[in-house]
Amino acid sequence: QVQLVESGGGLVQAGDSLRLSCAASRRTFNTYTMGWFRQAPGKEREFVAGISRSGGSTDYTDSVKGRFTISRDNAKNTGYLQMNSLKPEDTAVYYCAADYTVVGVIPRRESAYAYWGQGTQVTVSS
Repeated sequence: QVQLVESGGGLVQAGDSLRLSCAASRRTFNTYTMGWFRQAPGKEREFVAGISRSGGSTDYTDSVKGRFTISRDNAKNTGYLQMNSLKPEDTAVYYCAADYTVVGVIPRRESAYAYWGQGTQVTVSS
């Protein structure tokens, strides 16, 4: 089992940047695929980005491609989501998630991830 703790959220203006971090409690972090999800008020939680165990493969939802970058530092047991050119529609609670997956597979569905952080609020004002 692994515990995940997100940090880095906040209130920013449109066009600004934020970097979210996801700290994992176990040294075996490099055996987990990691994903970032978000949930806006009144909406379902949605996939934002995912990264393979080694960091060699990534996946993004279309609305963040070219603006967000997912990465990880397995030596520090930490994952990141760099968010640039933020828009008001990016406002949401952001969650990191992790689980074992088939090598090279980055699931987009919530049910594929057993471990979740508590979430961090990102608010983008216009």
